[in-house]
Amino acid sequence: MSFPKGFLDELKGRIRVSEVVGRKVKLTRRGREFVGLSPFTNEKTPSFTVNDDKQFYHCFSSGEHGDVIKFLEKTENLSFIEAVERLAAEAGMEMPERDAHAAQRDKEAATLIDVMEMAAQFFRQKLQEGVGAEARAYLERRGMRGKTIDDFGIGYAPGDDRGDRTSLLKYLKSKNVTLDQMVEAGLVISGADIAEPYDRFRNRVMFPIADARGRVIAFGGRALSADAKAKYLNSPETPLFHKGRVLYNLARARKPAHDEGTVIAVEGYMDVVGLAQGGIYNAVAPLGTALTEDQIQLLWRMAPEPILCFDGDKAGLRAAYRAVERVLPLLKPGHSLRFALLPEGKDPDDLVREEGGDAMREVLAKARPLSEMLWEKETSTGQWDTPERRAKLEADLEAAVAAIGDPKVRAHYAEALRERVSKFFGGGRQAASQGGYGRGRFQQRGFRTDRFGGGRSFKGRGGFPRGDSYMPPVTPELRRSALASGATGEQGREGLLLLTLLNHPELLENYAEDISRIALRTPALDRLRNEIIDIAALHAPLEREALKGHLLSRDLAEIARRLEAGSAFRSDPFAWPDASPEEAEAGFLHTLARHRRAIMLEAELKAAERALAEEMTEENYARFRAIQEQLERSDVADGLG
Repeated sequence: MSFPKGFLDELKGRIRVSEVVGRKVKLTRRGREFVGLSPFTNEKTPSFTVNDDKQFYHCFSSGEHGDVIKFLEKTENLSFIEAVERLAAEAGMEMPERDAHAAQRDKEAATLIDVMEMAAQFFRQKLQEGVGAEARAYLERRGMRGKTIDDFGIGYAPGDDRGDRTSLLKYLKSKNVTLDQMVEAGLVISGADIAEPYDRFRNRVMFPIADARGRVIAFGGRALSADAKAKYLNSPETPLFHKGRVLYNLARARKPAHDEGTVIAVEGYMDVVGLAQGGIYNAVAPLGTALTEDQIQLLWRMAPEPILCFDGDKAGLRAAYRAVERVLPLLKPGHSLRFALLPEGKDPDDLVREEGGDAMREVLAKARPLSEMLWEKETSTGQWDTPERRAKLEADLEAAVAAIGDPKVRAHYAEALRERVSKFFGGGRQAASQGGYGRGRFQQRGFRTDRFGGGRSFKGRGGFPRGDSYMPPVTPELRRSALASGATGEQGREGLLLLTLLNHPELLENYAEDISRIALRTPALDRLRNEIIDIAALHAPLEREALKGHLLSRDLAEIARRLEAGSAFRSDPFAWPDASPEEAEAGFLHTLARHRRAIMLEAELKAAERALAEEMTEENYARFRAIQEQLERSDVADGLG
């Protein structure tokens, strides 16, 4: 959502940063600023500052910096829009409308929110009346305390198929809610083939499902009758509720998740409620389905490494393995999952009720990392005592690694699993240099020094050196290239790197990991890079025609064709097939070095811009201009000179 010009400035002008921060941090005035202990690190000496005049906070111990909106995002696990909404309410400002259609949709949604809240009140009321006696007895048998019932808004939906099926319908009608609204909210079932509309939920313990702002948008009902067709029944998809995008207890769990540094995903409502009774408040649950991509992203907004909790039986392991498969393509640096497996035959609610919250905390403390669960998933399905079976295991692991979308994470998984394979098959085997995990991006550095027909490599070992100052010997051809003249911009550098690999795929034998780690900001080229690395991991040595044939089968040949057909790289002879291996490597490494340095300088420039905006000093300005000038110059030309 975009805001009208001046809206955010006015909002921040009405809200003092120190007032919002002061609710979480004990601040002491020091001159024109406030200081306190960092809410982001466990420090003993105050390094956290707040400046109301400049409208920002800065944490020297963690590097966190931002305005009052960002502070709420970081400390309350709120989205940008949610943080703005909260501050606008405090400041007495109306949120701006987006467009006529959006405003109408919001109005309709608000009406449905009102209807859902009426239904929630009705269910809570019925639980306390005589008709709710059976439901209260059920909750008492489950060890549910009155405060827990109130905190979670648990209620009871009366009625059954033999008696009155319209209790809620009649109640809502008395509140001037139309039948269409009841149906749209998923509370009443109606249709051309139904003689009389009736309540969707009957004779069930009701759990309200809230959105991220704590508003009731759906319900989950637990049947009290053993004859019920479904033990648990959720609201259908509605304009308010999309079950794959919601987590039960999300709004209530966000602050405890931030305080604890993690969030726990369990299987059902009763598990969440049971954990709360054991003093564990940072738990959420999907709504009757396996975790979706949207739900994983919600979990990552709450904590970088959520814990998924599963029963320790075969069904629980199958669910854990499905979660492993689902999350691999989504992995990104710093974000993963951990897995806690319960004793067989126990769920979280059982464990807390029978042994207390500490027993559950012990299980959570032993949560296993995703990489370990992936290894167990692939190795627990068979015997690996023959060459053919071992080859299959390696192929399965390579396929799993290939599913990881982020190149940096993929490279680290490849290295970790290669080491596991080596130990699993006896430690000292030679297979690591003969195929499978010993090839392409899985290869150890220093494996070969004569990869170009007996010629020595420039460094005498594989892998790009980590020092940014390194440059290979300069050939006359490289000195005449567009790269040397500084005419190659960011997209040009990215294209030049991939064109060189397309025509000299033997470079991947030593530099696959390096090319997988760099940032490529052109989506099409990033996709091409990932596919080239994946095929190189499976086939080595990789020949030029074989690579192009594979790209054709993956609908990537057109991207490669455009690189070769363009005129931008005609003056870079090292990128073309007739270049010698030494020339190709020299040009490739110079391009790689310049690209890495440019990205580093861009990051430094952004940091210098922020520092200059915060404090206009000669020192900050000089640093900003110095970095800016380095970017404007041809850094590779400097290196080739």
